Amino acid sequence: MNPISLRLLGQQLICPQFSSPHDVVSWMGAMQGQEYNMMRWAVAMRTKRPSAKAFKKDYDSGRIIRTHLLRTTWQLVAAEDYAWMLSLCRSKALSGLRGWMHANGIDIPQEEEERISAIFAERVSGHADILKEDLAQTLAERDVRMDDHRLSYHIRLAELSGLLCSGVLHPRKRTLALASERIPAQGLPSRDEALALLARKYFRSHGPATLQDFVWWSGLNIGECRKAVALISPELHTERWKRETLYLHEDGRTRGFRSGRIHLLPAYDEYLIGYKSRHVALHPDHSHHAHDGSGTFWNVILQDGEVVGNWTAAGGRIGTSVFKPGTRLDEEALARESARWQYFINH
Repeated sequence: MNPISLRLLGQQLICPQFSSPHDVVSWMGAMQGQEYNMMRWAVAMRTKRPSAKAFKKDYDSGRIIRTHLLRTTWQLVAAEDYAWMLSLCRSKALSGLRGWMHANGIDIPQEEEERISAIFAERVSGHADILKEDLAQTLAERDVRMDDHRLSYHIRLAELSGLLCSGVLHPRKRTLALASERIPAQGLPSRDEALALLARKYFRSHGPATLQDFVWWSGLNIGECRKAVALISPELHTERWKRETLYLHEDGRTRGFRSGRIHLLPAYDEYLIGYKSRHVALHPDHSHHAHDGSGTFWNVILQDGEVVGNWTAAGGRIGTSVFKPGTRLDEEALARESARWQYFINH
């Protein structure tokens, strides 16, 4: 078993199966959306023909939603997955958020949260392009004063309550809208059904992966993650690799891997951040080139699925640097990937 080739296939980085950005997000379950500009490339590069306009179309129509979900951080999810995923992760996410608030000396009483949320709902209703600055102005007009940090926590609380979600795509800033106006009402599956669905989405798109990887990615406790794996156990196969037990989903792809490929991977991409341990693709000696260990990730270059360097984009031009000793980038493969990037930003 070659976990690199299987992950490249499952993550749609090799021989992508989908044309629609929405379909990619749905397949992946949830995609880290930390970096507002590069999240577009993270999705688009997994389509057959990457297009910034195609991403914008699915985002503006509400088929792709950006909000805080798993691990109390930014996620892109398909609209049809939003309600059940929020219900599944809300309690754990709220606990994590309140822990951060406490560490920062911020306490928001229930009465204050409800009062501010009511103001948000009134201001945002009927709009899909509200900025954080608009909410701050509305609060000031009502003689409600708070610093930017406290306002950010109020917005996150409103997201986790199901009130706010992403609006239309702004060139540089996130916008907000009412979730009830962006996302059709949906019936919720049972918690066990939701657990099974989350595990299915993860292992078919991210596998082969360990139980610990799923715990990290989902943000749920290990007991629920074990239960989720057990619920879909007939769909899973296990393999031993370097003393680890890896799960592979029956719908995971095994054919189509092609060597001689370079990927310009954006910061916070699922190929790295979707796993607790990243040693399969990133040698521990080089991890400081990909992330700082405190939550900040950088753009990296993959050569046949292995992280070997960094890249930047400025003025439409790609700049590269290689940090893995003895590595020489395949110039033809780099030119092909650079051409995909150029197509993406121009279409």
